[in-house]
Amino acid sequence: MIQQKSLIAAVAALCVAGSCQAGRLGVFTSGDNGFDTHTFYYDDGQEVTVVDTQFVPELTKAMVEQIRKETKSPITRVIVTHPNPDKFNGLSYLHSIGAKSVGSAATARAMPEVHKYKKNFFVNAAKMFTESSYPQFENIQQTFTGKEVIKLKSGETLTLVELKNPGVTSDQVVVRIDSTGDLLVGDLISHNAHAWLEGAIVNGKPHTNLEQWRAALLELPPLSASKPQAKAYGGRGDFVTVKQAVDDQRKYLEQANSIVDSYIQSVADKRALVDPATASGHAEGITKKMSEAFPTYSAPYLVRYSVYGLIHTKLE
Repeated sequence: MIQQKSLIAAVAALCVAGSCQAGRLGVFTSGDNGFDTHTFYYDDGQEVTVVDTQFVPELTKAMVEQIRKETKSPITRVIVTHPNPDKFNGLSYLHSIGAKSVGSAATARAMPEVHKYKKNFFVNAAKMFTESSYPQFENIQQTFTGKEVIKLKSGETLTLVELKNPGVTSDQVVVRIDSTGDLLVGDLISHNAHAWLEGAIVNGKPHTNLEQWRAALLELPPLSASKPQAKAYGGRGDFVTVKQAVDDQRKYLEQANSIVDSYIQSVADKRALVDPATASGHAEGITKKMSEAFPTYSAPYLVRYSVYGLIHTKLE
């Protein structure tokens, strides 16, 4: 069941370089059929910028329909925050309606391998798609390295910052709405929701680095230092101030690391943790412990399906 949320923020403020009003930030949220993923969109009154695309084109289309009900401004661009399929699988549809895609060069380089890995899993292992029904791959059209400032038609600006630390996967871009300081951070933050722990896909294998993820989080507060009430809008969960979001996510990752370490140590035959015949049972066991540690957090299924990446990394 697709869940939809209307506009979540409407801000009246002066642009940094002129007298234009700040635009409105909206969010579309899938159900668990799309991994409870938030797609954000910013309407400056003259054009709409989408941030991340949803897992399948059907959800991307539903997101576009929601935007069109709320504004007459055309969708002109889509920004991809990192190379996970729920962030880029909808690019083909957005390209088809005239939106131009933007992302880091590192994300664009990583996407083909991620697409191949995920397609193989969903088609051949999970049997959720056929070869022809899995989302068609299209890559980012315009890339940058380090930092990119996008000037909107209203005169407002969005600043795209590629973090020094990769975060949830192999590369992470943060989108700052410069008029408010709000940060759109993809899956780097899941506030009051469980995180996706699979990590980056490197040479066909998952690799999770929680220390670099925790380091990436510390790069966020300086990006909105002049606006202490600015919020972090993560890929899942709730939206709170940048400081609170960073503090809580770092604590979550620290505890997740400890729980997985303890669980691995409790298993005598470590091969059972990665053996397809027994691995799912151990993932369930870890998910139960994570749910006990964070009883109010939503979407514990995300741990069940992704913690294998963290386990494989630790065993290596």
